[in-house]
Amino acid sequence: MCEVTTIVTTAGRPDDLSMALAAFACKQLNAPFEPRKKRSVRKISVSLQANVIVAGKNRFEYYAFGESEPFFFHPNSAAFRLKRVARGEAEPFLEATQLQEGDSVLDCTLGLAADAMLAAFTVGEHGKVVGLEANPNVAFIVAQGTQTYDTTELPLTACMRQIEVVQSEAVAYLKALPDNAFDVVYMDPMFEEVIEEANNFEALRSAGAHVALTEEWVQEAKRVAKKRVVLKAHFRSEWFEKYGFTRLARVTSKFHYGVLENL
Repeated sequence: MCEVTTIVTTAGRPDDLSMALAAFACKQLNAPFEPRKKRSVRKISVSLQANVIVAGKNRFEYYAFGESEPFFFHPNSAAFRLKRVARGEAEPFLEATQLQEGDSVLDCTLGLAADAMLAAFTVGEHGKVVGLEANPNVAFIVAQGTQTYDTTELPLTACMRQIEVVQSEAVAYLKALPDNAFDVVYMDPMFEEVIEEANNFEALRSAGAHVALTEEWVQEAKRVAKKRVVLKAHFRSEWFEKYGFTRLARVTSKFHYGVLENL
């Protein structure tokens, strides 16, 4: 079976901007350009046995091979969560992480960066938020989205711009860090079970890297975290007990948080 590669193309009717964005994507991903020639993305993907990055006028889209729906960046989830926090409402992620202004946060599983944006809002301009994404195509889409997405909503824009997106597998990145490099290390691996209500993450589930929590990952996170390691997982997950996390149960939610204190 042939290895699935990644190619870059444009929207159906490319203009100069689309061509420039496509050239940028090719350079960033070291991927070849394929002219659209009025073909559907699916036809291009099947004929070339490839993942497809589409450089549109307003955004990049990523079609993982065999998928009909694209993955693209949008801060919807973070936007309404930030509004709740601004109103003084409880936010489970922030309750679990106990972040303070000036803290440094390593998000090992960045995804759409919603949690990272909340972290950036809380740690402020003197804090630091680094997000890891193993899949290079997803990392590219999210990195470009957080730095260029056009919104007039504050503080959402500032929170997006503050995140440093790093394309790396989590354990490899952690191993290269010194002890106590970050105040908080956060992990939200792909759920072992699908949460049906979370259909807005289906494109990410198809495009992103699927990883299981391991003893090595937890131990490296504990070494790197100065204050605490936080895990988010399905409420049926055995990870909390298996790796010694104190579970923060949420009766009405299908996912829970777990904490390992390093204080």
